[in-house]
This record gives sequence, C-alpha cells and structure tokens, in this order.
Amino acid sequence: MAQESKITATTTETETTDPGPSQQPPLWQRSTESLLVDFKTDETQGLTTTEAKRRLTENGPNELTAKKQSNLLRFLKQFNNSIIYILAAAALITFLMHHYSDSIVIGLVIIANAFIGYFQERSADNALDRIKALLVSEAVVIRDGQKVTLPARELVAGDLVQLEAGDTVPADMRLINADNLKIQESALTGETDSVEKGEDPLSAATLPLAERSNQAFASTAVTSGSARGIVTTTGSATEIGSIQQNVADVKQQATPLMKNLNSLGLGLSIAILIAAVLLFILGMMTHVYSLPVLLVAVITMVVGSMPEGLPASTSVVLAMGTQAMTKQNVIVKTLPAVETLGAVDIVNTDKTGTLTKNEMTVTDILTTQDTYTVSGVGYDATGQVENDEGQRVAWQEDPDLEWLVQIAGQTSDAEFHEEDGQWVLTGEPTDGALTALYHKLVGHDPAPQEIDSQPFDSATRYSARLVDFKDQRWLLVKGAPQTLIRQMKEQGDTVDEAAWQARLSQLTRQGKRVVALGYQPVAGDIADVEDLTIGQDFHLAGMAGIIDPPRPGVADAVRQLRYAGIKVKMITGDDPETAAAIAEQLNLSEQAKAITGPELAQLSDDELAKKIDQYTVFARTTPADKLRIVKAQQSRGHVVSMTGDGVNDAPALKQADIGVAMGIRGTDVAKDSADMVLADDDFTSLLGAVREGRHVFDNIRKTIRFLLPTSFAEGLIVVMSILMDQSLPLFPTQLLWINMVSALTIQFAFIFEPAESGIMKRGPRDVTQGILSKYDVFEVTYVSLLISGLGMLAYDLLTAQGLSTVVGSTMTLNVIIFGKIFYLFNLQNDHPVFSKYFFRNKMSFAIVALLIALQAVIIYWPAMQGVFHTTSANFHYGWGIPILAGIVVLIVTEIAKWLRHRYDAKMVAREQRNF
Repeated sequence: MAQESKITATTTETETTDPGPSQQPPLWQRSTESLLVDFKTDETQGLTTTEAKRRLTENGPNELTAKKQSNLLRFLKQFNNSIIYILAAAALITFLMHHYSDSIVIGLVIIANAFIGYFQERSADNALDRIKALLVSEAVVIRDGQKVTLPARELVAGDLVQLEAGDTVPADMRLINADNLKIQESALTGETDSVEKGEDPLSAATLPLAERSNQAFASTAVTSGSARGIVTTTGSATEIGSIQQNVADVKQQATPLMKNLNSLGLGLSIAILIAAVLLFILGMMTHVYSLPVLLVAVITMVVGSMPEGLPASTSVVLAMGTQAMTKQNVIVKTLPAVETLGAVDIVNTDKTGTLTKNEMTVTDILTTQDTYTVSGVGYDATGQVENDEGQRVAWQEDPDLEWLVQIAGQTSDAEFHEEDGQWVLTGEPTDGALTALYHKLVGHDPAPQEIDSQPFDSATRYSARLVDFKDQRWLLVKGAPQTLIRQMKEQGDTVDEAAWQARLSQLTRQGKRVVALGYQPVAGDIADVEDLTIGQDFHLAGMAGIIDPPRPGVADAVRQLRYAGIKVKMITGDDPETAAAIAEQLNLSEQAKAITGPELAQLSDDELAKKIDQYTVFARTTPADKLRIVKAQQSRGHVVSMTGDGVNDAPALKQADIGVAMGIRGTDVAKDSADMVLADDDFTSLLGAVREGRHVFDNIRKTIRFLLPTSFAEGLIVVMSILMDQSLPLFPTQLLWINMVSALTIQFAFIFEPAESGIMKRGPRDVTQGILSKYDVFEVTYVSLLISGLGMLAYDLLTAQGLSTVVGSTMTLNVIIFGKIFYLFNLQNDHPVFSKYFFRNKMSFAIVALLIALQAVIIYWPAMQGVFHTTSANFHYGWGIPILAGIVVLIVTEIAKWLRHRYDAKMVAREQRNF
C-alpha cells in the first residue's frame, strides 16, 4: 500500500547553506575565512545568543520529525483495491448460497491480507522513527565566546560546535580545526573504517560523500581526536535527514506476484460475470427454466466457476514457503515477498558485511627477501603463512617475518571479545587486522611491554611504541609505507624505494590497504618516544596487505546465481579500486565495469536508465545514489533485490521489489525498511531463498492451473444444460459440495509438491507475461471442456437407458471428483505420470484418500443423501464409470504433455541450429 508518512522539513538559510554551484563553490573548497563570512559567525566567539534564537525561530529546530497517518485509516485503506472487492463479492455470494465454509475462508483471506499490508506500512514508519533517533540529544557549542552544552535541537546554521572522541556529530558541519580527528561514517557510507578528517580546503570540484575529509555529518561518531566546526545544515536538510526523506518518499509497491494475481482475478471475475449475464439472457429467451430456477442455475454457475479457493491456496503456499525459508535462516516479513525473490533478475548488494566479512584481515606480507600469503578469513579463523608456491612456512625462521608479527601484536590497541559465538572488535579495523594476525600465528594476546607510545597522527602518518623486548629497548613503528621509507632516506639509510614501490603497487591494485612495520634499537635509558628520530638504525621489517576479504561461500553463491540467470551488482560507498578488486575475486561478471557516485550525478535519470545495465560495480555511492540506481533498474523492467545492512541502505531497501537486510550486523533502520532478513548475515542464504521463491511460484502456478479448469468444468455443466435445453445433471447443493470438499482437501495438494529438478537452471520468470502462458490458457480450456463433457456424456447416455436421475447425478458428481483427482496426478510435475516422480508428493495421496472417504460419506450416509440428492449407487455406476472418466482425463492430458515436450525440444534444437 502507498506510504503516506511525510517528513516535516527543518530548513536553514538557503543563501548560506545551499548556495548552488553558480553562486559559490561547494563547502569543501571554501577557506575558513570564506565560511565565517558566508555563515555570519565568528571563529572564537561563535554566534550571539540573540542571533541564534532568531535563526532558530526562522528556520526551526535541528530535529527530524515524521508526520504519521492514523492507524485506523491505514488499516481501512488496505481494503481499497479491486481484488478485495471481488473477493468480498464472492464471500457474499457463497454466504447467500449457504456455502459457509467458502465464505469464511474468503473472509479470513481478506482480513489476513489487510493485516499484512497494515503491518508492512507500520514497519516503514518504524524505519522513520529509527532514523529520527539517530540524532544526538546534546552538543558542545560556542555561544557569546563561551563553551556551553545545549540541546542539539537548538543548533542553527553558523553555530560553532566542539567535537571530542566519543561524541556523535549533532549536525552537518564544515571543519575549521581538526586534531588527529577520525569519524566513523557507516550510517551514511556503509563503510566501517573510521575516516581521517582535517580542516584544509579540498580542490576537487566534485567529491563523493566518503571523500569530503573536511566535513562532518550528523549521526556519525567521533572515534578519536578533536575538532571544531561550523554548522552548515540542520534537521531534514542534513545528509541523514535526506535519507529519512527518501525513505518516506518511497511508495510501497505491490509485488510482481500480487500484480499478476490481481490482474488474473480481475480478468476472470469480469469474464465469469459477463458469461453469467449472457447466460441469463439466453435462458430468458429460450425459456429453458422458470425464472427462479434460472436464477439459481446462473448463480450456481458463477459460484461453481469462480475459483474462490485461489486466495486461500495462494496464501497457504506462501506461508509454507515462509516456513521453509525460516529453516534456512531467512526471515520473511510479508507473505508475497516469499515468491518475489524467485522472480528477481538483479541482486544489488552492499560490499562490506554482505559480500565480505566486515573483518579486516592481513592477507599478504612483504619482507625484504620474500612474499608471503596468510590463510584464514576474519578474526576467528586459524591461519598459517605460505610462500608464493603455496607451501606452509615456519614464520619464526624468517627474522623479518618474526619481527613483523611481533610488531603487529605490540603496536596495536585493538581488543576482541566474544558475543554470541562471534569475535567482536574494539578498536580500529586496521589494528584489528594486525592483532588478529598475531593471534593466528602466536595463539595468545601479546604480553604488554609498553614504556611509551605516540598515537597515529595524520600529519606524520605513523604511530610508534617504545618497548622492552629480547633484553633490549626498541622503538616499534607502523605507518604509511611511503612515510617510513622517506624517513629512512632522510636519515641517510639506503633503501631500494623503486623495488618496494613495485611490490607495494601489486597490493594496492588489488584494493588492499598496506601498512609498513619496522623497528630500531634505542638506548636503555630512553623513556620518551618524542626524544627519538625515526630512521636512525631503523630496519623495515616488511609490509602487510590488509583487506576485508569475501565471505566463504560467496563466490560460489554468485556463480550459482549467475547460472540461474540473476545478475549480481555491487553498490558500495567504498573506494573504486577496493570494490573492483572484490568484484574480480567474486567474478561478478565477465567484465566488471565500474562507475562512481560523482559520475552518476553527472547523468540525468533518463541517461542513467539507458546505461544502468552496463555497470556491475557502483562505488563511492551515497544513499541517494543507491535509490537512483534501483529506480533506474526498475525502469528497465528488472525485478530488483537490494541487500544491505546500514542506515544508508534504507531508501534503496524500501524501493527495491524485495529488500533484504542483515540480521546480525544490520541496523534496525535497515531491518524495518526491508521485506526479509538474513538471520545469519550469510549472503549464500539468498541462493536457497531464490530457489524457494521459484518453488513457491511453481506451486502457485500449478494450483491455478488445477483450480481454473476444474472450477470452470462445474460452471460449464450448467451452461451446457441450458444450451442443450435439459435439466441440470448436478444439483446446486452438489456443486457447492464439490467446492467445499475441494477447498478442504485436493486444492491444497500442491502445497506439499517438492521443487522441480533443474529449477535453478532456468532464468527468472518474465513478470510481464502474467502467471499463465498461452499453452496454459489452452490447457485450462480443453481440460474444463473435457471434464464437464465426460460428466454430461455419462449422465445423458445412462439416463437415456433408464437410469434414475438421482443415480445419474451421483455418478456425474463422482466424474467431476475423479476428473480432478487424475488431473492432479498429471499436473504434479513435468515428467510422465508413471515415472520415479509419481510418489514424490506422498501427502497428495493422503489428501486424495481423504477426498474419496468424504465422497463415500455423501453417497452412503442417508442423512447426507437427503441434503445432497445422492444415492447408494452400485460400484459400476458410482465408482467404475467415474474412475474410467478420470483415466480418460489422465490419458488425454499426458498425451498433451508429451506433445508439448516434443514441440519445445524441436524449438530448442531449431534455436541452437540458428545460433
């Protein structure tokens, strides 16, 4: 249903906060002096209290608010669609015909669908509330030259805000002073690494959000350092406010299956009603029946022909699919979403935490003499060191390698603790990778030996630690390779910079972060790092290549998804080179073409739609970029899945035909915006979900192919009787009995039908083609004519030979029932009926047995005979002829199946020859 929530925007001064490219350069290019003038503030005094109050009154508070719709109105809206009207009419008709079981079932389906839609919209509202809660409650502000703590909602554009480690950024800001500042921006970019920030203007004309290193954004977290910045935008004008607005603007769409079912239900209902009107007119003209009898006959035809059991059967098939997915750690929030994933032809996925483990890992080690790889993925895996020939090596035997491992352990502050069977990192991801390397090889935490340390400084690009180790005092250093090599050269050390650079480039081209580690001996009386100069007797032990590696099994899942005709696209806020490297490792496509967020911004919506299918990797994307990408794909007719875990993924998750959130690492915002949740955060679970989605659609399609001709056959008996100017071979109560026992038994047989072999070999279904193919329509037509014709023929031949009409009706009743039974066997799978697949669905035999038992009750129990006009017919008339008629139905439909297979095989062979 359409999403009605709207955001109450809190704007700021447009002339200062959004000047437009023609008026002023973007914020990141401006100098501090320019910013102070633009925002009419002072670098030391900040705003005056009077001016701040004026701006607050003029532009509103710094907060996100969601305007909610009445819950009652939202619930009532769920009944406002055509298929509900038709179902309600069917429920009313069946109730008036005293067919209470059908009426109750249809009514329950209507109410269940209303609740599903209602809770789906409530979930979307929850996502808005979750985003609202991300804004911090208080902030340290400079007002009138004084540092004061104020409610964050009172911030205005031009305020000076002080940030310290542990703070949450209260509004979007342009930094004017930063000291070793790092900010974790995953809420906006989805990337978990903290970003280094500074105050210097940046020269680039366009920059993706993740590279705006002199800006800080609302709801992001300061992990280290301190800073002061000018508030540039507040409330809904912030980047996080833009995400909330996008989530609110996305309208809830019907799933492809529901669109198909709505279209099918509407078409069938209109066709049946038109047929009923024409039949009534014809009956009036021919005077076959009296008006009351004619009216009952027409209503009986409508009720008999209307597949009112379809919604119930569809809902149960979807519910069974939901249960099956739950066992595979896939939690489905709405029933129709079960099938949607089976129709998907594009899976968009975030990189960090979805395709990868979100656990930075040392994978490569370069020493002065050798190149090594390190096995084991993530924090909890065991690992070993291997040489370039894949042979395990004793790392302690290489002095440089041993030093590198020790430095990795001794200079990292990262710690791990276990939660729910998983290791959770406290500290920076790069430090976590180095600590994990030490754990893998040494097997325990390093013994603390620190005397003094120097934290990482963005100006020097390294950190250092003074330790006692091996009866000697050492300075252990880790940092940027170019920085340490430069330090060595400045101190007169000889270093082959070209050789190191060539080896370093091999790792960076693979999207890996490279950290250099080295050591130098110092005098035993030195206790202060600042007294030392790096480069005097400094030895570069080596370099470590670090990357967030693909999850185990993801590459195989991608391969199988591609084999199933599904394209996997990566949408990430990460660096293009890193994204491309992961895409290459996972073999997302034969030639993975990449585009960045700033490049996307240069394309209009129409241009993007035309080019969208060319790209496999979308890097440095913002939440708005992700939303545009999904919309562009949908405009090309694709059924799109979006997989993500962050707040930044929420708009795209909601816009996608099926949004899939991570259950463990996923934010509440992402889960509320999605249609299903991967409970184990395992991308490979998608493969089983796609398979189950296709299985569900197959069973729904089989159910429809079964219900339509068997329902039409009942209505056709009435039509034929009127056209042939004869009495009805079936009484209205008998037709109602057929519908009732079918609704309770045989129509649910396909719920238990196993998946067809080769279900993942075929491509995704074309949702524009509807549920039934042209052949299916032909099949529905001839099968309904066949079953009704056999019933009429048997009745006419035997009553003409003197058989009583009661016996004839009883026999015809069983002809319809056994026609259904044998047609069920034909439809169960696409193989010949008598094959190894015959007993695959054992539940169907139990259901058939129950149906036959109920038929015996209505035929032989005197109390039922009076109500349903049946009699204790002998085996020949009561069972023999109906079984024979059922066998005829089976033979004809099996011949048709064989002919269709031959035709399909010839068409495939012809296409292969032409190709």
